[in-house]
Amino acid sequence: MRKFSGNVTTPQGFKASGIEAGIRKKNKKDIALVYSEAPCVAGATFTTNLVKAAPVKWDIELLKNGQPKHAVILNSGIANACMGEQGVKDNKVFAESVAELLNISPESVFTASTGVIGQPMPMDVIVPGIKKAADALSDTEEGGKNASEAIMTTDTVSKTVACELFIGETRVLLGGMSKGSGMIHPNMATMLSVVTTDADIDEALLQEAVSDAVRDTFNMISVDRDTSTNDTFIVLANGKAGNKKIDKKGADYDEFAKALFLVCKDLAKKMAHDGEGATKLLTCKVFHAATREDARILARSVISSNLVKAAFFGSDANWGRVLCALGYSGAKFDPEKVDITIQHEDDFLDIVKNGMAIDYSEEKATEMLSQDRVKYIVDLHDGYERATAWGCDLTYDYVKINGDYRS
Repeated sequence: MRKFSGNVTTPQGFKASGIEAGIRKKNKKDIALVYSEAPCVAGATFTTNLVKAAPVKWDIELLKNGQPKHAVILNSGIANACMGEQGVKDNKVFAESVAELLNISPESVFTASTGVIGQPMPMDVIVPGIKKAADALSDTEEGGKNASEAIMTTDTVSKTVACELFIGETRVLLGGMSKGSGMIHPNMATMLSVVTTDADIDEALLQEAVSDAVRDTFNMISVDRDTSTNDTFIVLANGKAGNKKIDKKGADYDEFAKALFLVCKDLAKKMAHDGEGATKLLTCKVFHAATREDARILARSVISSNLVKAAFFGSDANWGRVLCALGYSGAKFDPEKVDITIQHEDDFLDIVKNGMAIDYSEEKATEMLSQDRVKYIVDLHDGYERATAWGCDLTYDYVKINGDYRS
């Protein structure tokens, strides 16, 4: 198994495109289309926010219909959220326009939108844009690259990855793209993500693999403690690899699930690193927790803390903020047994033992925390479980970006 540079067109049988329709801004790609002529099975997860955008509601129903899926149409600029019946109608046209152009059923087309909440979809530019996207479909790497760029909002870079594995002697590929920079918090985030695979896999097993992968990847990142109305993660599998079908748990399923996890982890880390205004990636690893869920809660609490994130921005080894974030997380542990270590690459610096500071070099700590990627390692000495979460620093630019987001 290996991870490499690629995107949603890397697996066999998938095409994609990304075009400029003019939804909100000029010279900005804003409609993406991913398509498989061969029918696909699908797995997906969505926002846990009670306020759900029209495309999320559409996709939840599609996931239940048992019909083969063929496409995902996505737009940036307008979220199509909190628009009532008009939003529902516009989203239906969104799917129907794709279906008519590709000669497929509207019920085989997932939809996804991201952008400003509470504004109407400019269907007069979106419908012609869908035609343009359909005409531009390509199975080249460029097609997938364009699609990944079209879903960006405040992202500074597009986010893609691919993975290769073998089921028996058969080569199977996965390719993914995601967007996400702000309103990023566990239980999904302001993220749109599509992963394609040419694996032949049972739909129920695919959904199980998707849910498991999300739990320790997309649900373990945070930028700003906000969870969006539009979060959507969709996996399409078209079976074109020709592997022996994965229709039960076992070694083949485990190998596929591991590959999906690697893809999701890579995309999740890229979103955390590209947080709005962020300058560096913060990882928190919690070891020796009493339960796996405690470990998850504790790791997320550290990377979600605004005070920890602000100290990280200032390269300040203010370990009290880390211990404080652990303490209010709701998980059970003994504060007097906690050790905290800073890690950058192969360099480690112990700063806390048994819940108290030790004699460490502040200069060394500042130097390490000034790097692009830094880890806090928390050892609870309380069990055998572990978890990892990813976040970023909190900078002045985060406020600037969100102060004029709609302008």
